[in-house]
Amino acid sequence: MKLFALWAMLLFSTLAQAAFPLAVEPRFLPADRAFSLSHETLASGEQRLHWDIAPGYYLYKNRLLFGELPADQHPALPEGIAHHDEFFGEQPVYRDSLELTLPATARGQVKLSWQGCADAGLCYPPQTQVIDLGGAAVAPQASDQALASGLQGRTLGLSLLVFFGLGLLLAFTPCSLPMLPILAGVVVGSGASTRRSVLLASSYVVSMALVYAGMGVVAALLGANLQATLQQPLVLGAFAALFVLLALPMFGLFELQLPSALRDRLQQAGSRQRGGSLLGAGVLGLFSGVLVGPCMTAPLAGALLYIAQSGDALKGALVLFAMGLGMGLPLVALVTVGQRLLPKPGAWMNLVKGVFGLLFLGTALLVVRPVLDPATWLLLAALLTLGAATASAIKVSHRLVGTTAATMLGLWGVLMLVGAAGGSDDPLQPLKVYTGQAAATSTNNPPVAQVDQPQALQAELDAAQAAGQWVLLDYTADWCVNCKVMEKNIFQHPQTQAALAQVRRLKVDVTHDTPASRALLDRYQVVGPPTLIWLGPNGEERRAQRITGLVDRATFLANWNTTKDQG
Repeated sequence: MKLFALWAMLLFSTLAQAAFPLAVEPRFLPADRAFSLSHETLASGEQRLHWDIAPGYYLYKNRLLFGELPADQHPALPEGIAHHDEFFGEQPVYRDSLELTLPATARGQVKLSWQGCADAGLCYPPQTQVIDLGGAAVAPQASDQALASGLQGRTLGLSLLVFFGLGLLLAFTPCSLPMLPILAGVVVGSGASTRRSVLLASSYVVSMALVYAGMGVVAALLGANLQATLQQPLVLGAFAALFVLLALPMFGLFELQLPSALRDRLQQAGSRQRGGSLLGAGVLGLFSGVLVGPCMTAPLAGALLYIAQSGDALKGALVLFAMGLGMGLPLVALVTVGQRLLPKPGAWMNLVKGVFGLLFLGTALLVVRPVLDPATWLLLAALLTLGAATASAIKVSHRLVGTTAATMLGLWGVLMLVGAAGGSDDPLQPLKVYTGQAAATSTNNPPVAQVDQPQALQAELDAAQAAGQWVLLDYTADWCVNCKVMEKNIFQHPQTQAALAQVRRLKVDVTHDTPASRALLDRYQVVGPPTLIWLGPNGEERRAQRITGLVDRATFLANWNTTKDQG
């Protein structure tokens, strides 16, 4: 317990240092001092925008965006100074100052976006500011924007309550499913009392929420693609091996043994504890936080957008922590209150441990799924299902229950084996690959360009704008499971293909954490995949219709219909 408390204090101190950095003289100016924006209303009704650019810094001409402002109301941009950029080639930039004038007909709120760099080698994330031109209602916002704006305007207490509620909703999404067998194995598998179960589950959830908050702050402040880092085969393989190791003792194959010196200390510290270790629960919560962190959702994107724009790491960390607690609360209720429905401890506990051993193995499969070939993953899932069928036949004392479970699991395992042999990737429809529907769908699928370099993306956008086409930017990655789900359920469906017949769809690949992928993410301030962005025939994003995270086909098509109707 003392070690766990020390670990928690160290993590909190790291967050505190991120929020309140040491008072040393920075090498680079803050973004708001390097590029200081002011605006005023002229007697003519026009709006004058003025950027004061510090010496040694410059703004990109092509990164100046004017939100939902109609194209005929955009200001005329000066030519700029030629500058060679590492990622985008020759780019016009502005130095010292920039002054623009918006026409008097421009009304409402306009979201300005710009990006600049320092000659000494630092490039800032895109900066945004909303200015009120008067006379019109507030423009609609995408879900992540609305959450970020809400954090800006709400009190801390209300923000914590809102994000805790969002966490409760996220607890019932596929992102949170891998946490259930882990937490259930910690609590139920240990045979702890109800009171002890609450302590174990709380240690697990608090640790998970701390990691969730810490990773969010790091990703927002550093602009790092932590999703790609955490989804490397070596990292996922290590986590999967851990869960396999945790599963084996559940089958009675061996008992995990720590080095004697550490084991003696832990036994001495936990001699008065019954039913599991708080430290062990906290460590598993840490692993779960790392596993869940890469799953992109609108609330997470909104919190990261707020941190990146405001620099308020402390508030951002607190709301992410509250969201993590909300995600964990239903799980705590399930494995603690739900225990009261179980019979008194007895021989059946060995069967329960075996079930949780299978769940740990299933969790290991879910962990490595992003880096495995779909058919290979289905093959492993089939073998696990057949193993569960064998265990049901041997271990379940009630003959009818055991025989029924073994028969159903065995039959389904065989079907998955046959499907895997044919190249199927769907455990729920393993034989669909033999029906010919998949081949028919793929032949009707319109061509999709895949880009992983900024130059290639710009070339595609230029071609689309020249042809007057709508563009759908689909930010994806090989390790993004939700991206694959949306590809199958949305983009391979004939209804979607018909709706997007005249749309140029570009898959923006950010699988690897490279300067190129970071530039692709920074261009439109994308936090991570899956993210869908609509660009009009004029090349400008319809920001209010951006989609972040997993959605179904009906939601996607409704979003597209709204987008094209608004023009």
